[in-house]
Amino acid sequence: MSDAHDHAGEEQDVVEAIVPMMPYVLPIGGGILIFLLAFIAIFMA
Repeated sequence: MSDAHDHAGEEQDVVEAIVPMMPYVLPIGGGILIFLLAFIAIFMA
């Protein structure tokens, strides 16, 4: 039986590629989300 993880040319998983950038992605995404929610709240008031 062959294991799928033994291939030398295997591509890296998308999630594994993003995980090291999480300390930067999460605060930026959170800031954008808070800005959009505040904008909607002001616009609807």
